[in-house]
Amino acid sequence: MMTPEIRTVTHTQAEQCIGQLVLTFSRDPIARWIYPTSDKYLEHFPQFVKIFGDRAFDSGTAYCIDEFRATALWFPPGIGVDEEALVALLGNSVPASNREILFDRVGQMSDYHPQEPHWYLSILGTDPIHQSRGYGSALLRHGLATCDREQKLAYLEASSPQSAALYARHGFEATGTIEFGPAAAIVPMVRKPQSI
Repeated sequence: MMTPEIRTVTHTQAEQCIGQLVLTFSRDPIARWIYPTSDKYLEHFPQFVKIFGDRAFDSGTAYCIDEFRATALWFPPGIGVDEEALVALLGNSVPASNREILFDRVGQMSDYHPQEPHWYLSILGTDPIHQSRGYGSALLRHGLATCDREQKLAYLEASSPQSAALYARHGFEATGTIEFGPAAAIVPMVRKPQSI
């Protein structure tokens, strides 16, 4: 396989990233626990991704491979998700029966974020027709090189066993498990910087 071309994504290309990530997460256990019906998923998940991506686009730390086959949205130290926008979206779009559990789990997720300055991988995903080609690993190596150069922690929340296994192969360690439902859990993971 040829080395994939990784490039920075601007706001003008955000919709292409969002579309690819909506495809990617259509079978994700957490995304589908939040939006269990396909109509609500397609209606609201693009806005969810936009909220999780805007500050990466603003920071110049949103990356894609070869015409949006895969995307990684990193937040530099000191930058986080727009929590006010996220709470408003979830409060207006999540089924009432899941809302209390969801907000409790979101609070738990906040507790796992490292206190020290760190890079946060908010979303990483590969278009389903391009999976198993090493694109996710290439994007991880790209972002982690910055973490190592700056000697900063990397943090993320894995939303499936497959993604947790991928991240573990790249040096992340689980710090807990946050259960959402019988087959849906978030695994907070952290990676210490490596020597370069």
